[in-house]
Amino acid sequence: MKKTPLHAVHMDLKAKMAEFAGYDMPIQYSEGVMAEHNWTRESCGLFDVSHMGQITIEGEGVTEFLEKLTPSSLSVLKNNKAKYTVLTNEEGGMVDDLIVTRLSDDKFFAVINAGCKDKDLTWMKSHLPQGLMIVHYEARALIALQGPKAEQVLKEALDIDASDLGYMEYMDFGRCWVSRLGYTGEDGFEISLPEEDAVIGWNKLMAHDAVKPVGLAARDSLRLEMGYPLYGHDIDATTSPIEADIAWIMGKMSNTGFIGAKRIMDETIKGAKRKRVGIKVTGRGVPREGAEIFTLEGQKIGELTSGGFSPTLQAAIGQGYIETSFAKQGTPVLLRVRGRDIEGEIAAMPFVSAKTKKTLKKAA
Repeated sequence: MKKTPLHAVHMDLKAKMAEFAGYDMPIQYSEGVMAEHNWTRESCGLFDVSHMGQITIEGEGVTEFLEKLTPSSLSVLKNNKAKYTVLTNEEGGMVDDLIVTRLSDDKFFAVINAGCKDKDLTWMKSHLPQGLMIVHYEARALIALQGPKAEQVLKEALDIDASDLGYMEYMDFGRCWVSRLGYTGEDGFEISLPEEDAVIGWNKLMAHDAVKPVGLAARDSLRLEMGYPLYGHDIDATTSPIEADIAWIMGKMSNTGFIGAKRIMDETIKGAKRKRVGIKVTGRGVPREGAEIFTLEGQKIGELTSGGFSPTLQAAIGQGYIETSFAKQGTPVLLRVRGRDIEGEIAAMPFVSAKTKKTLKKAA
């Protein structure tokens, strides 16, 4: 298995390790998943996400290139602004989801999923026009700092003042590239830095009283509470952005020349036959991925793609795809687990309110 630049640190911390996307990754630390999850919501969690791919795409016409590969209108994206989007295939499904950041008129930075790095790069290069260049930064680490105290910690531990950095914004601090975003719903940052600086940076952050390490298990429960899709589970090469209920990535649909546009445009107008929805369990049990979804009358209408226990809500939650006609919030359903039916209902996502810089400013 591959190892991130922080692998030895996780071993020293006695983390429970397991394979993820070809890497030996920390699943949880000594205090356990529940404590790590709650600490991130209350204080500041530190995550090693160096297994993710970091790339730049550069050259004249790069915006048009990315608007061919994604359904998003990136021509309106300002410098140092980031956007969540997807790579689409010819059938209107998704090659991957990713976050792209415009660095200048002719250069973008992107973070891609660990399990999709090779596939994504092959896909991009197969469509790459002459004059554009893709660089894969394999010698950089990526650390996520998430939680209500993240801004304070970044300043006190690394002397990086990000108080003026808005949500989904990027700033170059020389050796450190800092983006105010994450996949937990909390205020926080992703910090890209050279692999030789990774342990030093991690240890400086860990020395802060507000910080504790968090593994991939709590990262998953945090993102599930936010209703964020996980590639390979909640979205894949067969699901469209319309089915996945992320049509907002397309904005006002000024970009219509992207790969797979026909299916996606048709579903935009006519609607999709199925839809990704949130499900809150009202009975006893914790359904997992693969659980079948039925009406109370016994008609199968879908399948769960993610499921687990929400430490914040103290309830089981999940997300999955059901026939669109049954997608109304509050609709009662049954989740079949090993031959036993568990009561649930269609619920709004996110299950827990976001507390990003953007939402905090609105509240103020």
